[in-house]
Amino acid sequence: MFKFFKLLFSMTLVMGTIISISSMSWFYSWLGLEINLLSFIILMKTPNSKYSSESISKYFMVQAMASFILLFSIMLSTNFKMNFDLSTSSSILASLSLLMKMGAAPLHFWFPEVASGMTWDLNFILLTWQKIAPMILLSYLIMIPNMMIIFIVASSILGSILGLNQVCLRKILAYSSINHISWMLAAIMCSMNTWLTYLMIYSMMNFIIIQMFKLWKILYISQLSSIKNNLNKLIFVMNFLSLGGLPPFPGFMPKWIVINQLSNNLFFYMTITMIIFTLVTLFFYMRITFSSLTLYVNNSIIFYQKSKIMPSVMTLMIFPLMIVMTMSIM
Repeated sequence: MFKFFKLLFSMTLVMGTIISISSMSWFYSWLGLEINLLSFIILMKTPNSKYSSESISKYFMVQAMASFILLFSIMLSTNFKMNFDLSTSSSILASLSLLMKMGAAPLHFWFPEVASGMTWDLNFILLTWQKIAPMILLSYLIMIPNMMIIFIVASSILGSILGLNQVCLRKILAYSSINHISWMLAAIMCSMNTWLTYLMIYSMMNFIIIQMFKLWKILYISQLSSIKNNLNKLIFVMNFLSLGGLPPFPGFMPKWIVINQLSNNLFFYMTITMIIFTLVTLFFYMRITFSSLTLYVNNSIIFYQKSKIMPSVMTLMIFPLMIVMTMSIM
């Protein structure tokens, strides 16, 4: 019964996103966002987590506020006409609501707290799928470069600086996601194909990392000593360095494309700022990888436990990513 319940609301979650991105008017896009919101809130209720109720309350209040601002901007401009035409002032309000929905800085205050109270599966949905509809709808609005630059730079700076002193891995991935939002917003300013490439590679890397944490039941940096198999450690390190955009790992490819397109559009100062603060995120990624490699593990026969090895399918997912990076260099 419980599996059917999760399956049903997972389908409505996907349906809400599809309605939002495929509708012909802002009103139906708003309706799809509400279906997505209600489905995700129901999925967030997990009986084994004592923090799920707090996360649900925070998520609902923020998303309801953003939905109200979006609906107000639609009513202010269109008078219920079935089209995507918004005035400049309404476009700014709608952009702010969508940026709040995806957790872009400085409207990110809810994002890490909500992520820290959810399971790893729900974290993956929050970090990846829940960004699709707001970002696609954002691309329909009147792009105001100065406003977008403010959010891109703020997301890049705050997502990297605030992640430095964290020990909870769910919060670290949340701040990492805020930093990656800056790159996705910059990709949207260039082209939708660039954004789609970035989102697909970012989602695949997040999926592998989150599946590792879920398999070994790791929530904090101090628990990384449970990774005892050398192959698992290698895959773990490779994925985190790839998430940080370190060449020649696959995560460098979408960043390279975005940097190239931003440079062609003469956004030099913004590009330099994003690169500098991405190095800061790479620093705390490397702190995590060093912790997994250097934390003390008692390997004596008395304390030995059989370590869980990543499934072969998960292991093989690394190699297509490496091939993509090699082909992009050629």
